[in-house]
Amino acid sequence: MITVFGSTNLDQIGTVPRLPQPGETVAGGVFSMAAGGKGANQALAARRAGAAVRHVSAVGRDSFADAALALLAAAGVDLGAVRRTEGATGIAMIFVDAAGENVIAVLPGANGTITAADAAVALNGLGQGDLLLVQQEIPQAATRRALELARAQGVTSVLNTAPFLADTADIAPLADIVVANETEFALLSGRPESDLDAAMADWAAAHDQILIVTLGGDGVKAMTDGKLLHIAALPIKPVDTVGAGDTFCGYLAAGLNAGLDLETALRRAAAAGSLACLKPGAQPAIPVASEVDAALAE
Repeated sequence: MITVFGSTNLDQIGTVPRLPQPGETVAGGVFSMAAGGKGANQALAARRAGAAVRHVSAVGRDSFADAALALLAAAGVDLGAVRRTEGATGIAMIFVDAAGENVIAVLPGANGTITAADAAVALNGLGQGDLLLVQQEIPQAATRRALELARAQGVTSVLNTAPFLADTADIAPLADIVVANETEFALLSGRPESDLDAAMADWAAAHDQILIVTLGGDGVKAMTDGKLLHIAALPIKPVDTVGAGDTFCGYLAAGLNAGLDLETALRRAAAAGSLACLKPGAQPAIPVASEVDAALAE
C-alpha cells in the first residue's frame, strides 16, 4: 500500500504565447481548469502505475472540491481520509508558454489546515512493506510528523522536496529516499549544480539515504550505496512540463512498492515523467501503465 500525504488543488491554467515579465501584461491564450496539487497528482500517478493508493489530504466545502477529487475517485484512489473543511479548496494558478515552460502560484486553502493529527491518520495501520510519499505543499509540521512516524513504524518514506522551503534541509534527513530536481538539490546541499555528482555522493553518504535528482530533459540521477545511476529521459517535444515531476514521483513510488529494483523503477518513472509532458495540465497528462510499457518497448 502507498499512502500519499499531501495537497489537493484545483489548477487554473492559462496557456499563453510567452510568460509575462514582472509588471507586464501578455495578451492572448486559452484558459482551462484541471485537478492538481502535488499530493493528489502523485497519488493519481501511483494509481495509474498500478499501485493500491490512499490519499490523505483536505479540501474545502466549495464548488471546486469535487472537481479536484474527480480523477482520483475515478481511478480508484482511496479518498476515505480526505477531510472536508470550511473555506476554500487549494488553488494553483499556472501560466504555461508555447515551449511548455511554466510559472505557478499556489494558494493553499484547505491544505493549510492539515496538521500533525492528520499525519497520525496517514500512518495509522502502516508498517513494513508499506510506503509513504510526501511533498511540501502542506504545513511542514505535518510533513515532519509523518516522516517521524514512518521511521518509527518501519514504513519506507519518500520525500519530494518541491516546493523547496526554508527548512527543507531540516526534514530531508528523516526520509529514506529524497527526490529533488537539480535546482532544489543545489539549495539542499549548498553546492553548485556544476558539482552535482560529488554533492550527491556526499549527501547520500552523510545521511544514509537514497538520493534522486531529476534533470528534466537530461533524465535522472540517483546515488545509492556509493553507486551513481543515470537514466535517460525519453526524447520528446514537451507541450507542458507542469506534471512531469509529480508523475515521476508517483511512478517511482509504485515501482519500489511493487518490489522493482531501483534502476528499473527509475527507468519506468523517467519514461512516465517524459510522457506527462506531451499533454497540457497535471493530472490529465499522467500516463497509464500500458502507455509507459509501450514507450519503453520502443
